[in-house]
Amino acid sequence: MNQTKLFAAFVVAPLAFISFSLAAEGYRVPDQAIINLVDAPVTPGVSISPDGSRLLLMARPAVPTIEDMSAPELRLAGFRINPDTQGPSKPNYFTSLALMPSQGGEAMTIRDLPRDARIRNVTWSPDGQFIAFTNDTSRIQLWMVDVQRGRARQLYRGAILDTFPGNPITWHPNSRELLATVPHFRRDAPVRSAVPTGPVVQENLGRQAPGRTFQDLLQDTHDEALFDHHFTAEIHRFTVTGGSSEALRPGLYTSVSYSPDGNWILSQRLERPYSYLVPAFRFPQVTEISGIGMARPHVVVESCPLADQIPIGFDAVSACKRGITWRNDAPATLVWAQAADGGDPRQEAEVRDRVFAMDAPFQNQVELAALGLRYRGIQWGDGDFAMVYDGWWNTRQMRAWHIRPNAPGEQVLLMDRSTEDRYNDPGTPVTRTNDAGYPVLARMDDGRLMMFGNGASPEGDRPFVDLWNPATGDSERLWRSEAPYYEAPAAWLGGMEILTTREAVNDPPNFHRRHLGTGQLTALTAFEHPTPELVGVQKEMIRYERNDGLPLSGTLYLPPGYDRERDGRLPLVVWAYPREFVSLDAAGQVQDSPYRFTRLSYWRPQFLVTQGYAVLDDATMPIVGFDGAEPNDTFIEQVVANGQAAVDAVVDLGVADRNRTAIGGHSYGAFMTANIMAHSDIFRAGVARSGAYNRSLTPFGFQREQRTIWDDTDLYIRMSPFFHAHTIKRPLLLIHGAEDNNSGTFPIQSERLYQAMRGQGGTVRLVMLPNESHGYRARESLLHMLWETTTWLDTWVKNAE
Repeated sequence: MNQTKLFAAFVVAPLAFISFSLAAEGYRVPDQAIINLVDAPVTPGVSISPDGSRLLLMARPAVPTIEDMSAPELRLAGFRINPDTQGPSKPNYFTSLALMPSQGGEAMTIRDLPRDARIRNVTWSPDGQFIAFTNDTSRIQLWMVDVQRGRARQLYRGAILDTFPGNPITWHPNSRELLATVPHFRRDAPVRSAVPTGPVVQENLGRQAPGRTFQDLLQDTHDEALFDHHFTAEIHRFTVTGGSSEALRPGLYTSVSYSPDGNWILSQRLERPYSYLVPAFRFPQVTEISGIGMARPHVVVESCPLADQIPIGFDAVSACKRGITWRNDAPATLVWAQAADGGDPRQEAEVRDRVFAMDAPFQNQVELAALGLRYRGIQWGDGDFAMVYDGWWNTRQMRAWHIRPNAPGEQVLLMDRSTEDRYNDPGTPVTRTNDAGYPVLARMDDGRLMMFGNGASPEGDRPFVDLWNPATGDSERLWRSEAPYYEAPAAWLGGMEILTTREAVNDPPNFHRRHLGTGQLTALTAFEHPTPELVGVQKEMIRYERNDGLPLSGTLYLPPGYDRERDGRLPLVVWAYPREFVSLDAAGQVQDSPYRFTRLSYWRPQFLVTQGYAVLDDATMPIVGFDGAEPNDTFIEQVVANGQAAVDAVVDLGVADRNRTAIGGHSYGAFMTANIMAHSDIFRAGVARSGAYNRSLTPFGFQREQRTIWDDTDLYIRMSPFFHAHTIKRPLLLIHGAEDNNSGTFPIQSERLYQAMRGQGGTVRLVMLPNESHGYRARESLLHMLWETTTWLDTWVKNAE
């Protein structure tokens, strides 16, 4: 079928009107062209060996089924786990592994992988000779790949515990042994008594303990017992030959790591008392250092109490030592930051954070840096050069400082910039993996640093590689992505060679090896177009202005074969997500690139071009703080103005029919959608997925709003579509995961807005997807979501009178 006929089939095919009943309808499926997008092949994941000599290709499965998403699940202290496997609930995984040389050549499939493999936690040894991974079956297994032989084998016959976030596998710097977490309790889990032993009581005696809304918290003593049972681990040391021994006493370990010299283990574990108001990452925490083979901890680095009194604010932190980690380029040096202002950003202070270091045997600390803003991290180089970062959320300021770790004292300012200013982003220093397996700065012989950047510009993103001299601030441009391709650096391979991903509008991303001196380019992979029948989809980055002159942009998708003169105007769907800015100039900067691969997403709205719609995706939706005001002070006015500008722009191109437009978004984009529908009549209908609509249910702040409801009650009411449900006069489709795990977007948010609109006589439909969280994953759920969306938009927009 040629493109013109394909477009005509999308547009003129008769619509069978679907009655929106209140009865259970079962899962529905959309048009076959949309189903093909969901079932399209998935691009493999790629991991690079520490020395850059090999690529590990990791095959991904198709989307899971609703049966997969219905596995047992426990929700404890902010986490969701599968009690049968004692691992994460509904995890993503890989199904096979293959190795290929980064110089180019054939990929070699790893042999002897487990049958029906569900591969997770893939981890290279520091020397790149082994790859450890877990296999999620009825219990979690520990496996290892011998890279030279290309074979896999099970390393441990017992079970691995993988309930805390993060990787349960930690390699020793010698690459011949590793640490892994093993369940401590091997008996059955505690069973809840049918008879209560008493009420659940909580009390607060006058202290301030503000907190945002959290999901899946502990509820009672039985939950506490379950938490202990499923999260308490033994830390075992395994050798690549199969030997094992216990390395640390049992505990609720959130992380463990070897020192770069391999002689010490840094561990962090949780302790009681637990809380029913905050998740586990705020429970009391003990950080310890243990020597290899020591029966008891050598040093208790920090014992931090329950962190339920941290002030509201994005620069508010605990008063305890935080960010405790190893210095990557030293044998055994501990590093951490500690607030000098008590962790409260409202306190005036010249020094906000101090950074300290302590060498083995961990008795005397030295100060590495005193920071006027909040500590953001360190990139290590050597004893004479490291980069310390500090920043401040309210001003979006970010700075980088040069320190000498071996001779602390003077700090030299290297960078001072706004994180909002994408056009002047100098990029990120490139790192290499040292012999211990830790990342360190990749410094050239003359001291310059290689920088990878996104290259944001008025014509779109053009990634680059620079050589930057920290001493002078001068940069030399080595390479920049050129049209008609979008090519981005992925890794440094040594010398003047880098690994890149290269794509074009009709060419999917593939890995290439590029020499920055000669320009030689070698293709390494040849992933095919997942939906070749849609190569003709038209894509264009458009720019337009808001009524106050603020530049805006978005990516416009049009159906295959569409001709404006011949086919006339199309129904339009605008999809967006609001973002706050303190700088007017930064708010108007162009995002993305016109040369990115056109992979039609079933998650974003591009799938609608197969149904004859024009789609303006990622329409910029800036919310700017003017004249010292907070961005949200004029949130309503600005989202309405942004929406109006988007419609005007596509109408002015001769593409969109102004009388057939819809607005949509997910999460904060759903919140935006409901607000635009409540405060304007720009759009004929809306689609809001997994949003929050009543801000009184998030009283201690939301998104990037730091004020509480008691600081500005009117703001919370004004920004809540729930309180304006009577003004939403046009059809609104609400979709929500029935088990939403995102902070603030509890399913009750959509349920209450539906009830409010229904009570006010609005046209509204509520779809609750069983067993789905904030993002929907089951094939049945995705297809039903797509059917609901297309049916709703066809009914109220495309075929509206």
